[in-house]
Amino acid sequence: MELNIAIIYGSVRSERQGIKAANFFIKKLQKRKIKTSLIDPLEMKLPLLDKMYKEYNSNEALPAMQEISEALSQADGFLIVTGEYNHSIPPALKNLLDHFQREYFFKPSAIVSYSAGSYAGVRAAVHLRAILGELGTPSISSMFPIAQIQNSFDENGNALDSFYEDRSKRFLDEFIWYTEALKVARVKGIPY
Repeated sequence: MELNIAIIYGSVRSERQGIKAANFFIKKLQKRKIKTSLIDPLEMKLPLLDKMYKEYNSNEALPAMQEISEALSQADGFLIVTGEYNHSIPPALKNLLDHFQREYFFKPSAIVSYSAGSYAGVRAAVHLRAILGELGTPSISSMFPIAQIQNSFDENGNALDSFYEDRSKRFLDEFIWYTEALKVARVKGIPY
């Protein structure tokens, strides 16, 4: 089954480290012949958004918002890569997620969390799970926490420890199972 996964990365800080994890998962998904798109608010130069995409009249939204809407709409699932800022998700990620809605409906999400310390971003991941459920993209039960992100991947997104290679297989197997199952279910129709 042909799948399309949008990887949503939420940090816009200088010297950000989580992009390495996003690149790691892009490579892993592409090895499985899954189409990927990276949604990166830093690269897209998103401002602080004031309206949801659906609230704009045709062709009035920022071009970046149109591009994001198309990528999210075409995606069969979402891999969210989040850092942990003060026990929660980065403001750039919240800004991006909150301004789209129907694009997420009835598609699964999976959470990759990270931090520079030993908690691996799990406190942010717990908050993110509630947000994703409210947006209509329920997250799978497994999460992929990464401690000491700065020491876990090289600049190209290659794991520096085989531990991440082994864990990613099971994590992606579960995510892809849900993605395929919900894709089939959406073909049959959605509740609303």
